[in-house]
Amino acid sequence: MSKTPEQWLDEVAPGKREAIFKLFLGYAPGVGKTYQMLSEGIRRRSRGEDVVIGVIETHGRKPTAELASRLEAVPRKTLEYKGAVFEEMDVEAILERRPQVVLVDELAHTNVEGSKHRKRYEDVFELLDAGIDVVSTMNVQHIESLAPSVRQLTGVQVRETVPDWVVQRAGEIVMADLTPQALQTRMKRGDIYPVERAERALANFFRTPNLIALRELALRQVAQAVDHSLENLKTEDGRPLLVREKIAVCISSNPVAQYLIARGARMAQAIDGELYVVYVEVAADESEENRKTLADNLRFAESVGAKIVRLESGDVAERVAEFVRAQHVTHVVFGRSATKGWRRYLYWSAIHRFLRDAPSVDVHIVTQEMR
Repeated sequence: MSKTPEQWLDEVAPGKREAIFKLFLGYAPGVGKTYQMLSEGIRRRSRGEDVVIGVIETHGRKPTAELASRLEAVPRKTLEYKGAVFEEMDVEAILERRPQVVLVDELAHTNVEGSKHRKRYEDVFELLDAGIDVVSTMNVQHIESLAPSVRQLTGVQVRETVPDWVVQRAGEIVMADLTPQALQTRMKRGDIYPVERAERALANFFRTPNLIALRELALRQVAQAVDHSLENLKTEDGRPLLVREKIAVCISSNPVAQYLIARGARMAQAIDGELYVVYVEVAADESEENRKTLADNLRFAESVGAKIVRLESGDVAERVAEFVRAQHVTHVVFGRSATKGWRRYLYWSAIHRFLRDAPSVDVHIVTQEMR
């Protein structure tokens, strides 16, 4: 019986085992994923690690085949299906061999019927469960949630996919990168496909707009993986280790909030930070006029590149403090418009509650004209 995603992730929770899953991610065939994986395998073997090849697809590329010949390969398992003979990675043989590291190409591959597991990533998890490090490869278009975007961008229907949670399991993701121009040059030379197929490929999947879009998707995926890893890093005093500044501008339906947003945008540009515009739902904004001005404020925020965050109704100070803590925000911008009587008291009371509940953060109070 197949395991659920939750079961797989639970088994690899911190402290349960030490096997490492490393993934070389590319954006198209020929960018060098398999070559880089083999190169790493050879380096690790030179350092004394026991490295074997579980499965490698050279696609007839001589440099890749030459590298593969320098490493021990566990013979593949032969399976017959509908009168044809297929070869798949022999998981049982690898487990019996017990290497420290196994190289597994093309993570999104679907195994032939009759194999122990339906998908190759399930083979990989069995090896990881046994304490064997796995180094693997795949292209970004095979990530399940990105397949629809890839189809829209390129017109290509991706049939073999890997669930997003499998990619999230990787302890390290490395981008196997090559510029679209260099990749097209490799294609024209016949380094990726036979020359007779190159012209057709360049007119279809390997068109420049396709490659640029796919490369952008891959770069974003790697950046997200880096951000996720940083969330778990702490400084010596236990605070989150922050690499990029995050600015949160707190707004209401007041039209002068656009001035605050503009100030926050300039701050973000000056320090190359991320900009959030945060709004907490309040009953006063249920009127038609306030809904309209709020919508105008949010449109302005989008126009300056801010990420819009709408928080559920409640104590504004508490809601903003919770957001700041969860997202590791480093700067918060509040507007100051109520300057007299009880409104002034309520304003400063909210600021004090925020400072009490929020983690260490720089607070900027910007004077704005009253509505």
